Order: sequence, then structure tokens, then C-alpha cells
Amino acid sequence: MTLPKPRKYSHVRQILLVGPSWVGDMVMAQSLLMVLRQQQPMCQIDVLAPQWSEGLLQRMPEVRQTWTHDLAHGRFGWSERRMWGKKLQSVVYQQAIVLPNSWKSALIPFWAKIPQRTGYLGEWRYGLLNDVYHLDKTRTPRTVEQFVALAGVETATLPYPRLHPHAADAALSRLQLAYDPTRPLLALAAGAEYGEAKRWPAEYFAIVAKTYAQQKNGQVWLFGSQKDAASAQIIVKQANHPHVINLCGRTHLTEAVDLLALAQVVISNDSGLMHLAAALDRRLIALFGSSDPKMTPPLHPQATVISLSLPCSPCFKRQCPLQHLRCLRDLSPERVLAELFV
Repeated sequence: MTLPKPRKYSHVRQILLVGPSWVGDMVMAQSLLMVLRQQQPMCQIDVLAPQWSEGLLQRMPEVRQTWTHDLAHGRFGWSERRMWGKKLQSVVYQQAIVLPNSWKSALIPFWAKIPQRTGYLGEWRYGLLNDVYHLDKTRTPRTVEQFVALAGVETATLPYPRLHPHAADAALSRLQLAYDPTRPLLALAAGAEYGEAKRWPAEYFAIVAKTYAQQKNGQVWLFGSQKDAASAQIIVKQANHPHVINLCGRTHLTEAVDLLALAQVVISNDSGLMHLAAALDRRLIALFGSSDPKMTPPLHPQATVISLSLPCSPCFKRQCPLQHLRCLRDLSPERVLAELFV
């Protein structure tokens, strides 16, 4: 890949990335890390991020070290942020790149006295940031493009995220789950943290799961958090097949990365797990409702995106404002099955 000359970063050797709070965004941030390493092969990149992301970042070879915090999304945490700023002064970073747009997310690099603090203006962060970018969505409509632009790259064929699963950890999980390597594995990510308007109906997932298990003599695993467990159990009950298994809440994010790598196919709502599957180079069918596949598509050249593109979408709402959810309810199981069995 041929990249434009970097904006002004040729001298940077130690970089701190302030990571985002969402799984999908953290996966997409790897594209930025890859570009930074292409520009500066000798640079060392550390990431300051929420505790849940540690295992995920360990599967990104571009990351040297992860600094994990327990600052909940939306919490100010003034004293904790000041403590982190003081702690990170000893590392002597030359640059910090702040991906979240909030004012508070820029405090730690400021208090760490990092000389070059890069990010979008966001919540009017002049002073906290001194290498300020202005977001132009007409030039960088996709989230991943907005991230990569902070490395001084505006037009290029972007490198897609590529996670490196841990085979040894996956082997242990396979034993615990009685994984059958003779049966093709379909992974379903039926949840979406954002809200109902991103979730394809559970009864549709159940039809797909049962059909795949029967016609392919396959096994179907449902992935998600504990919040998705009840909905996933409905899918298991309606599918009524011994090889349709609910793993929601039974695996943490790191295990999910390693286990998703075993799947032949992944069907997912627009969620963090969709981005994980794409970064694991899985065959992927992504279902979009209230969100925009032009903004946060799965970053895989052969991923299949299914969206009805109704006049009312994308609305970006958590719940359907028209109370019909046609963007997902009119997306039939038969259409998804047709794509699955191509």
C-alpha cells in the first residue's frame, strides 16, 4: 500500500493512544495503529483503554503495552484521571492521539505533559489538545477513515484490522464446550448493545440456526454478553436443536475472539462482534437496521452487508421512532438463508 507522506510525525517514537469505549471502535482503531507502524516502523505504541479491552489489544501485534483503567463510560473521574496523568509522565511519550471526542478524555495526556496531543476538536478542546483536527465527514465519512486521518492520512487504501487469536486459549475453550471439528460452525451475534433498533428479531435468528444445524449437519454458537443471554435462550428454545448452544454471558471478550476464529460463517447485527468477526477474517453476513453501513461497515473485502435501505433509515435511534421496526422485520430469514447457502 502506498501512503501519502505523514503530516509531521517522522520524529515520534513513543505514542500513547487513548482508546475508545466501544468494542467495534476499538477494533477499527487497529487500522490507525497499522498506519502509524507503516509510517514509523520503530515507533512504540501503548494504549490507554478500559479494562475490558486488554485481551483484545493483546491480539493486536502493533500494541506494545496496554494501560487499563476502570473509568466507566460517561463518568468524569477527575481524581483518577489526574492520577493517570501523573503516572504516565514517567514514560516520556512524544505524542498522544485521543480517539474519543469528549473533553474529559483529553485530560490525561494533558496532565501527563505529552508535548504533542492530537485529536479532533470535539468538545472544544483547544489547550488540552495542541494538534487539533477538524472533522469533515464529507471527506472521511467512515469512522475508520476518521481514525486513520489522525495519522495525517486522508486518502489511501486503508489497512483492515487483523486480530491474532491465541490458539492455545482457543484449544482449552474447545474442550470445555465439546467442540466437534467434524461439524461446520455457524456463529450468531444476535445482540447489539446500542438498542433494539439494531437487533434482528430473535425468531428470525432461530429459523436460521435450526435450518443450518439440520441442513449442514452443523453446530451453531450464540455469542454475546450477559445482557443478551435471555434473548439468546429464546433462540435456542425455538431452534430446538441439540447443536444450537447459547454462549452469551459464558465467555468474556477475549475468549469470544479466540472462539469466533473457529467459525466458518458469522451472522451478526451491527455490533462489536461484527467488527471482531471481520478482523478475524471470517466469512461474515452483517445485518443493518437503524445504523448506516456506509459509516461503520464491517472491514473485510468479502463481507456481505444486508440492509433494506428504507426511506426512514438510517435513523440512528435505539428504538424505532415509528414503532414498526420494518428495517429489520421486513428483512426475512429466507433472504439471509439464501446468502448463507450460496
